[in-house]
Amino acid sequence: MHPYVAEEFSAGEREILRRYFTNLDGPVFALVNLPEVVKGALFARYSRSSKSLRRLFLDEFAGDLDLSGDVTIDATAGMRRADELYQRIFIEYGDDSVAQLGGVHLACEQASNVLTKVLERGRLASYLEQSTRYIAYDRRLPNGHYRFYRDREILESRLGARYVGEMDRMFDTYAEVLRRLTEWNARRFPKTPEDTDFVYRQAIRAKALDASRGLLPASALSNLGIYASGQAYEALLLRMRAHPLEEVREYAGLIHTELAKVIPSFLKRLDVPARGGEWTRYLADTAQRSRSAADQLLDSAPKGAPTREVALVGFDPQGESRVLEAILFESGDVSDERSRARVSSMTSGERERLLAAYVGDRTNRRHRPGRAFERTDYRFELVTDYGAFRDLQRHRILTVAWQPLTVDLGYDVPEVVCEAGLEETYRASLERAAELYHDLADEVPGSAQYAVALAFRIRYSFQMNAREAMHLIELRSSPQGHPSYRRVAQRMFELIRDEAGHTGIASAMKFVDFGDVDLERLEAERRAERRRHDI
Repeated sequence: MHPYVAEEFSAGEREILRRYFTNLDGPVFALVNLPEVVKGALFARYSRSSKSLRRLFLDEFAGDLDLSGDVTIDATAGMRRADELYQRIFIEYGDDSVAQLGGVHLACEQASNVLTKVLERGRLASYLEQSTRYIAYDRRLPNGHYRFYRDREILESRLGARYVGEMDRMFDTYAEVLRRLTEWNARRFPKTPEDTDFVYRQAIRAKALDASRGLLPASALSNLGIYASGQAYEALLLRMRAHPLEEVREYAGLIHTELAKVIPSFLKRLDVPARGGEWTRYLADTAQRSRSAADQLLDSAPKGAPTREVALVGFDPQGESRVLEAILFESGDVSDERSRARVSSMTSGERERLLAAYVGDRTNRRHRPGRAFERTDYRFELVTDYGAFRDLQRHRILTVAWQPLTVDLGYDVPEVVCEAGLEETYRASLERAAELYHDLADEVPGSAQYAVALAFRIRYSFQMNAREAMHLIELRSSPQGHPSYRRVAQRMFELIRDEAGHTGIASAMKFVDFGDVDLERLEAERRAERRRHDI
């Protein structure tokens, strides 16, 4: 059973909660009987709060809702009739794509940072994960434990006690480094008259949290909100059931139990042996066969040390021509062949004018050109710390593939840690984590990744079209971004412009930011403060 620490609620609190949450005791639960805007606001607040969702609802939302009309409501009432109705519709129309039209807000709590990457892999869903940039991990759970996943296979091995002890030590070091960095940042960046105490504290704290998070292990627990259709949840559960990690498979059972309370009809195929059963076996079998084949082919090949942090390993040299062809095709009454012929005869001035017309006057980064920019794409190989990977991996309109999390590619130490005189403490913690990982890899190889700290590097690849590249690069290079992924986004832009030679596409990315920032979150906190005053 998933090692969940249950939260205590009073009888009065349970009476309120039972109307809006499908259970009050487990780590996974669906939200029901609430306005959509309330569900969305809850998840938005969730990502920056250390509270559980149910506690957050009681403390910050329940008081603003009219609960009087919901006294007799139970979160799971009426499902039998709804299921019967769906079956009649399905039989009459025979179209199971209706599962795309029923969605659920699902809370997933106390999930490791390994599990959250599995939960967030699907493209057709929305996610909000608790942020290490706003939430400190220096507090313990109600049972006195630090917030990390206690893998059964590890605990039952001869290294179980050492694992728990080393995890506690990693969290102790994280807490110490966070405190000292907060104090050091406050001395280095004195408060200015234009900022309130709240804005200043938030910016100082965020900078310390950004630098400290590399000490957290992948076993660190996080809370995650998901909104998805029944069809997307079906795909998610199939992947999770085929996963080699016990945590992932067990969590799939918890998710299925809660979704069955609100959208049972959309999940029926999962438990049909000839459908969901065979599909799960297929996914597990192909994954295992691929690993075995790769091991045989690469057994004597060099593993490959980390090279460049960001490398452009694939692109179409004629990519800008392809984009111009797509613009002509969708904007004019010509065939694809005619579009191609016309672009090939264009002068450089004509090419520039056509692209400029399509891009238009972008007054902010959310103004992006249309799907003609999807006509060419880029493949990047990246080697970054796991913390940066966590942030970048959540971009869904791209193809991301990542390798197993290990300590073999080394780790990164933030400059601010060195400047604050904490490098030795930081490195010592990471070296102990590496030793633990190697010992666990010999004993329980599949679970060893839980001991890997977020500062360790991972190799992965991104395949994305130019439209998604514009979105990702402009967003992730913004001044309030984490330094590790700002650097990645800036380098991607340079490679598209200089190595691919797509200067027109690069020039359209006018909101790429290369500025130096001392307090990354300061301006964002100032804007948030102004918005609060305007409400």
